[in-house]
Amino acid sequence: MKVWIFLDLREGMEYRGLRMAEAQDIKINEIFFSIQGESSWAGYPTVFVRTSGCHLRCTYCDTTYAYHAGEKMSVDAIMDKVQSFPAAYVCITGGEPLLQPAVYGLMSRLCDLNYHVSLETSGDKPCGAVDPRVKKIIDVKTPDSGEPDCFHLDNLRFADRETEFKFVICSERDFTWAEKFALENKLFEKSNVLYSPSFKNLEARWLAEKILVEKSKARMQVQLHKYIWSPDARGV
Repeated sequence: MKVWIFLDLREGMEYRGLRMAEAQDIKINEIFFSIQGESSWAGYPTVFVRTSGCHLRCTYCDTTYAYHAGEKMSVDAIMDKVQSFPAAYVCITGGEPLLQPAVYGLMSRLCDLNYHVSLETSGDKPCGAVDPRVKKIIDVKTPDSGEPDCFHLDNLRFADRETEFKFVICSERDFTWAEKFALENKLFEKSNVLYSPSFKNLEARWLAEKILVEKSKARMQVQLHKYIWSPDARGV
């Protein structure tokens, strides 16, 4: 007879139990020091830890170079690199960071050192095992992303003021869809909802005017780093 044991990674569980994953390496695409260009922490000097590997293929992806390229690094080596920069903020991004189990322990260790840690995730991986001290920036993929219906509904459990739901808007259809999703799930009432114009597909002015005309409660953001540096620049 087979006996199956299921571990529930929901409220009340000791998140740091995942630290057994720290013994594993993480495939890293790049680690760099720059200005945070998105989220409510935009403008802060930040260390970016970009993991390698992504299972989605969004039409507007600006980090296709992170699909496969990268080198394995130990969590200790990543920590040393992060600490070499004079920053209080660390952003874990990708690729999709949650594809690699050791990322959970890395985020907890950074929080233990009193870093302000944010996670940028695609939204189709459950965030239940992410250390609650981490600010979650959760994407909700719009129809024009090419990855519709991939959102993991369990992530709606994190709809609070510490979580930010990000919609990349490529068209009027995307805007209408995002408004419907946010309203139906009461995201405007509970969380910071971010609308970002797809850099190559939609003018920022169009989105700004649309938000005003439609009386949307979304918070508009642009990718600040693409206005400071070249849109194609890496490591900035």
